[in-house]
Amino acid sequence: MPKPDNNKKGGFIRKEAKEYDEEVIEIDRVTRVVKGGRKMRFRATVVIGNRKGRVGMGIGKSNEVTGAIQKAVSKAKKHLLNITLDGSTIPHRIAVKYKAAKILLMPAVEGTGLMAGSSVRKVLELVGIKDIMSKCLGANNKVNNTKAAIEALKKLVPNPFMLKRAKAAQFKRAEAINKAAQKPEHEAKQPKDPLPSEKTTTTKTEIA
Repeated sequence: MPKPDNNKKGGFIRKEAKEYDEEVIEIDRVTRVVKGGRKMRFRATVVIGNRKGRVGMGIGKSNEVTGAIQKAVSKAKKHLLNITLDGSTIPHRIAVKYKAAKILLMPAVEGTGLMAGSSVRKVLELVGIKDIMSKCLGANNKVNNTKAAIEALKKLVPNPFMLKRAKAAQFKRAEAINKAAQKPEHEAKQPKDPLPSEKTTTTKTEIA
């Protein structure tokens, strides 16, 4: 008899939620000349991210496409980066050159959307950026553009306005906690007023 599957519930297989989302940037077929001839393999470029400020990139090679993707994902998990964000955009404008690729990233107000294309858009989506303007200059190589975008995000630093907002929010949270902890005792233990039906009535008697 077949063994019961513990992951099945109600006839369906339960799928565990992934910690990071994956996006395949490019799959190439590469060859290497060896003594016996040419050896062909596949190269996969993958970007992973949690859409909350963490992103990583990896490149893997294998004889099969699935194996190359798995290797790329495992390498990306070893090189995860924490990106500085300002809400749904980036804190300041930045331009980076990586080899022949040039990337320009500019912050945008809320509601602008993700104005980016090609591999840069996938990277920004996995980071969690929703409002930004970008431009790719110099080259159309997807791998180099991806690396340039990650280098640009890596160099972002918080601006003074971000620090002020963070301190103000932290102060408000601390003030609310202190108010909740320091409630007056007389308010908590104040006796309730008796109901009208429970009030005692007194009558005056005249002494003859």
